[in-house]
Amino acid sequence: MKTLIFSLFTFFFLGLFNPVFSQGGFADSSSTDQLYVIKMHDGIEYIGKILTDDSREILIETENLGQLYIRKSDIKRITKIIDKKSIINGEYQEEGPFTTRYTFTTNALPIKKRENYAIINLFGPEVHFATSDKFTLGVMSSWIVSPMILAGKYSIKTKSKKVNLSLGTLMGTSGYLNNFRGYGGLHFANITFGSRMKNVTIAGGYAYLQLGNKNSFYTEGTYYTEDQYFYDFERTTSPMVKGPIFSIAGITKVGARASFVFDSMIGVFSQINDTRIRNEITPSEANGFNNYEHVVTHYDQKTTALFVMPGMRFQSTERRAFQVSLAGVSVFSWSSNQGSGNNFSFPIPMCSWFFKF
Repeated sequence: MKTLIFSLFTFFFLGLFNPVFSQGGFADSSSTDQLYVIKMHDGIEYIGKILTDDSREILIETENLGQLYIRKSDIKRITKIIDKKSIINGEYQEEGPFTTRYTFTTNALPIKKRENYAIINLFGPEVHFATSDKFTLGVMSSWIVSPMILAGKYSIKTKSKKVNLSLGTLMGTSGYLNNFRGYGGLHFANITFGSRMKNVTIAGGYAYLQLGNKNSFYTEGTYYTEDQYFYDFERTTSPMVKGPIFSIAGITKVGARASFVFDSMIGVFSQINDTRIRNEITPSEANGFNNYEHVVTHYDQKTTALFVMPGMRFQSTERRAFQVSLAGVSVFSWSSNQGSGNNFSFPIPMCSWFFKF
């Protein structure tokens, strides 16, 4: 597994630095060597050089269709192509809000204000709003509208266009499940190397989860009862699950409308686990009858969870994309008072639909 992750990381890191930047609006036709993408109201796109531009129409020269006159009233947007590598198989790849997502994790790249997007997957929907060019705010949930998660990300530009930073947070509640007693959070930082079409992101953060159960955990100590049963008058809320979490993810174009996406996460979580020991002792001189002694000892319960999620994304238009991932999960759990642990793995197939609005 370590060799697989290292190989994929190396694959993404090679040839990353091909940044793509676009500029909207109508074009300056002072240079006939400059390429533009002309997006029509009916969805058709033309890529070519602008030869003439007047108040009513423009004359463009395309590679496949030759020279064309286009009325300005039919044009939705003209974008200057800064990097010709953004043209793949004769089609222009736009930035768009989808370029900030992998499968579960995000990268540090910002999206433009009001470039909002939604994702629908097998587990539930999520929606994200770009409130500024640096900050996005989102809501995630399941199909039963519980639990609920609030997501936020703040992007930080550096002096290099090939390196971006971001800070993010996820804060959630169990909702009506478990009577709103459960809650949790994940606070993280990202660094992304590369462009929107080819990049690698390294992330690290800290996660915690409180399920809010009050039926399984006892305060550490020694207790005495008159019979053999350990009454639960000392029962308290189960301890919090917490620990660091790390991620390596990336994306690379493999065609005009297709990208290979790799996502991964590994977390090392701990939780206090209790053990009850019951022993009958001799009569106590203080009370004159037999007591039962109950010793509650706490042990650390450790769990390591690894998610590996390769997949493919197919973007049909600038407003829609579909992604399928074949994710695998491996979990290893052990306790500090045991000589061995439990290990199990299972698949999580993922299908996601992206929508820009």
